[in-house]
Amino acid sequence: MSSYLLDVSNFMLRWLHVIAAVAWIGESIYFVMLDNSLKTPKAEEDRSKGVFGEMWAVHGGGFYHNQKYATAPAKLPDDLHWSFWKAYTTWLSGFALFVILYMANPGFYLVNPNSPWQWAANMTGWQANIVALLFLLGGWVVYNEMCKRVSPNMERDGLLSMGVAIMMVVVAYLSVHIFAGRAAFLLTGAVMATAMSANVFFWIIPGQRRMVKAMKAGEAPNPLDGKRGKQRSVHNTYFTLPVVLLMISNHYSFAYSNDWAWVIMALLIFGGALIRQYFVLMHSGQHKPGYPILGVALILLAFAVGSPWLASGSVASSSSSDSSVVASSDGGATPLARVHAVMEERCVSCHAAQPSHPGFSAPPLGIALDTETQTQQHKAQIQQVVASGYMPLGNLTQMTDDERTLIANWGE
Repeated sequence: MSSYLLDVSNFMLRWLHVIAAVAWIGESIYFVMLDNSLKTPKAEEDRSKGVFGEMWAVHGGGFYHNQKYATAPAKLPDDLHWSFWKAYTTWLSGFALFVILYMANPGFYLVNPNSPWQWAANMTGWQANIVALLFLLGGWVVYNEMCKRVSPNMERDGLLSMGVAIMMVVVAYLSVHIFAGRAAFLLTGAVMATAMSANVFFWIIPGQRRMVKAMKAGEAPNPLDGKRGKQRSVHNTYFTLPVVLLMISNHYSFAYSNDWAWVIMALLIFGGALIRQYFVLMHSGQHKPGYPILGVALILLAFAVGSPWLASGSVASSSSSDSSVVASSDGGATPLARVHAVMEERCVSCHAAQPSHPGFSAPPLGIALDTETQTQQHKAQIQQVVASGYMPLGNLTQMTDDERTLIANWGE
């Protein structure tokens, strides 16, 4: 019953998270598009009122006239629209999901027993939870301090962008070496998502409130508040596509179970940012197809790095280590029956139509291995995640190296 309630909570929180994220990201992308599409107002009356730019649009059978003021209009309406609860709801629901899915079973989902760093491989569950929280907090602190010190007055944003890019490579590298693969991808995305929400909470909204307060007091708003808000909004828009990609990556083990997972992750992050750059420039009237071409090239390179063909050499070398284990009774490749016997002993407690593991009410990712036919259907996935050491998670069922080699030499 408890695993069922956990699944229901997961289901509804995930739904809320997706709804809030769609609303927030959609609104964010719209305003970036609007800001980059503005043209100098044609009417002298508008220019004299301080209108900086305008955009005419048609949508849903109606016409819209958007205007942006350089500093502030002469008068503000009482029903001024604010954009922040979508951002907060996205982060809060995402963090709640992380708690019930990962932090509730840290030894299963967070600890990386194959980490080359002994302290990470030997972490207990509660230690992994603390390190994960510190990882999120540390990512925000480093990013925020970088923004304040490298480009405090938004005069060196290009240099700042390079610094943030380097930081994300470091985050990807650290996450893969500290945490289990799937959690590593999720936490790297969460570092960016935390920065996005914190930008709204600590900088964008407070700056806007100070501007509104100054206007109501008849004072000129501090222009740095507007510039800083735009700087952080621009960062958020470049984080958007990589974050979405990393959040759905837990369905694709070829990425997070690879020896070069941190490289794959970095390539995907940069690829997504370059594709977003194309659309940002397009809305300002600049069509530079080189950005999406390079972005797609980086993504294809990530797929190449994660391909089984590049890893085939290591599999082959390991498969020849113990012929007495991998050979069947007639000297051929490992038969399905022997592989399925390993599945029953090491994997079926979770991957069954009715899992016996208390943490699951249904097989993870819908993969059940109750029968030989089901095992055969998932051959490629099984070989990949077993060879990488990602499965069984945390090796809680104590799969041996000989059993991994046996699976690597699984015949037709």
